[in-house]
Amino acid sequence: MAAAMTLKIYPGQFNRGEKLRALNLLIHYEDGCKANCSYCGLSHSRDIPAKDPSADTFIRVDWPLVSIQEIIDRASKHAPHLHRVCMSMITHKDSFEDMLTIMRKFRDETELSISGLIAPTVMSNKEEAVQIKEAGADMIGIAIDAATPKIFHEMRGSGVMGPHDWDHYWQVLDWCVDVFGRGMVGIHIIVGLGETEEQMISVIQKAQDRGAKTHLFSFFPEGGSAMGEWPQPSYGRYRRIQLARYIINEELGNMDNMNFDDKGRLTDFGMEINDIPNLEIAFMTSGCAGSDGIVACNRPYGNERPSNPIRNFAFIPEESDVKMVLSQIFEYTE
Repeated sequence: MAAAMTLKIYPGQFNRGEKLRALNLLIHYEDGCKANCSYCGLSHSRDIPAKDPSADTFIRVDWPLVSIQEIIDRASKHAPHLHRVCMSMITHKDSFEDMLTIMRKFRDETELSISGLIAPTVMSNKEEAVQIKEAGADMIGIAIDAATPKIFHEMRGSGVMGPHDWDHYWQVLDWCVDVFGRGMVGIHIIVGLGETEEQMISVIQKAQDRGAKTHLFSFFPEGGSAMGEWPQPSYGRYRRIQLARYIINEELGNMDNMNFDDKGRLTDFGMEINDIPNLEIAFMTSGCAGSDGIVACNRPYGNERPSNPIRNFAFIPEESDVKMVLSQIFEYTE
């Protein structure tokens, strides 16, 4: 929807005058995604009421179907501020080749940097990562989502009759780091799927050690999904993990210097918060960067409603925002 607003397909405006810096595009098939992730709006077992087709959304918003050529034409006309386009696969037998075709079109007809949010389950060898790079992509995202093998299995794998495998996802990540380089690959991780803070920070450190950054999300229930009634993580918990991710990804410190209580909650970041440079950036949306080195994927409201306090800021937080965030960091309510 943010892309549709930017391209003047949908009406609307962004909070505080911010502009979308990257188009998030999702390949669509009539027969849908073949995965069955328990928290996902694209899960083939999601219950969409026949009387309410408007509920057929993903991340709680519409994804209007638009041809690639129209997107390219509108981006050129309406959005000179764009830096990047991200092509997102779903788990479908045609999605890999279709993604390559679309990437080549953006490569040949635009100046936008290109990312691929890939579906490792439909990939089988390192050469496919090379093909993605040759098609024009310079960065890769992999939605691992769950912080532990157990949660991954229960929510994405055979535990929900899904096709995904934890070890294969990490194998594909290693292939992509080899092909694209360290720091040019990112994992998506969702806070609030049942992990502890220590487990979450451990997987962030694991990805960092293997050459991948972490793009952080806060769980928000999708109506009709198996986890449609699952609670969101507290703000305190999310803020602590945001700041730990920033420290690790910016190589200001590492998990070995952090301390946790007997519930796995982070109690010490291994450094004084006031000594962290550019602290406000820690609480912004994390994702692929633009040509200026600043995060381009500033997708808004993927983690909360606009009426709620912001979890991932799509713009540089103001002094009052930082004050609010800092007041939340050491709240231990779960």
